[in-house]
Amino acid sequence: MNFGLTSEQEAMLHHVRTLLDDVCPMAYAARCDEAQKPPREAFDALARNGWLGLIAPEEYGGAGGTPTDLALLLEETGNHFEELGLWLFRNFTYGCYAVLKHGTEEQKRRIVPGTVKGELSFAFALTEPDSGSDAAALRTRAVADGDDFIINGRKQFTSGMDIADYALVALRTNDLGKKQLGISTFLVPTKTPGIEVRRIPTLGQHAIGTTEVTFTNVRVSRIALLGKLDEGWSICEDTLRYERLCLSAARIGAARRAFEFALDYAKTRHQFGKPIGSFQVTQHKFADMKVMLDTAQTMIRRYAWLMENNQAQRADTAVIKYYIGESYKTISDMCLQILGGYGYCMEYPMQRFFRDSRLATIGGGTSEIQKNIIAATLGL
Repeated sequence: MNFGLTSEQEAMLHHVRTLLDDVCPMAYAARCDEAQKPPREAFDALARNGWLGLIAPEEYGGAGGTPTDLALLLEETGNHFEELGLWLFRNFTYGCYAVLKHGTEEQKRRIVPGTVKGELSFAFALTEPDSGSDAAALRTRAVADGDDFIINGRKQFTSGMDIADYALVALRTNDLGKKQLGISTFLVPTKTPGIEVRRIPTLGQHAIGTTEVTFTNVRVSRIALLGKLDEGWSICEDTLRYERLCLSAARIGAARRAFEFALDYAKTRHQFGKPIGSFQVTQHKFADMKVMLDTAQTMIRRYAWLMENNQAQRADTAVIKYYIGESYKTISDMCLQILGGYGYCMEYPMQRFFRDSRLATIGGGTSEIQKNIIAATLGL
């Protein structure tokens, strides 16, 4: 396993960093957060420069990039604005990866080029009011009606649904005993009649946020089915494995920006006649955070390598989700403490890192669930 970057990856990072410094400075991220406004300008700039096609094959207008390339891109994006990174990750995971791996040729031709160009955005609808950690217990149904399916039910915490063009929706299509069986995945256009979307006010993630989605007699064509009927749970698990890489990279990028901001502050903020960074109690906080950041980045590179070589196991997925989420939450909390009263002020960006990081140990599988998975893979 080589941790060095190729010249192409170095050039990619330089270009992305320069672009985001221009279109997504910290002040821009703050404005999007305060106004609850998606970072559309930054998203469009990345699309115009071809970065939304990073992982798509050249035949669909992409660059044929690797999971490591994607991790590097999302880490840099998350370093500028986590929610921008999360917007990109949904497109990469559900609009490119899921369709390319599980879709028909017609679906690939219809969806992937628009995703690559930034003309289409995606959301993932899995969680329901009564099925969170127990995700496979979902009850929202799709019932066959001739060549169509009729969808009824409700999804919860479908992030980005109000700005998405398609949602990858996990639906109950059959009752086959074991709850993981009889689930199918559909690529549902979000403007289909019968879909109602309500924004959910949340502690963090204000720019894009999350939604509740109600499906009332929503009719979709059979061509919306992704993969085989009743075999969609394996697609959900597969996309979640890919999601772990994307989320982890974007979040550790954001954690590094919080660390950098607090470090600059500690070098310039004086108390008792000297910089607060000269006090050992502060130095130890930074030492702990540095270890967490370096460990997290190493784990991300390793996980990307495992994915490139088709070796990522369920335990690997749980380990990276657990460690990155807890590290981001811990780092943002320590950085806020270093800023003291200013960290608690809404005029400073640290409160945004603190609020946004709290989702990292909850959304997409709680830390407790990840620990259960890890223990189970040990035979416990």
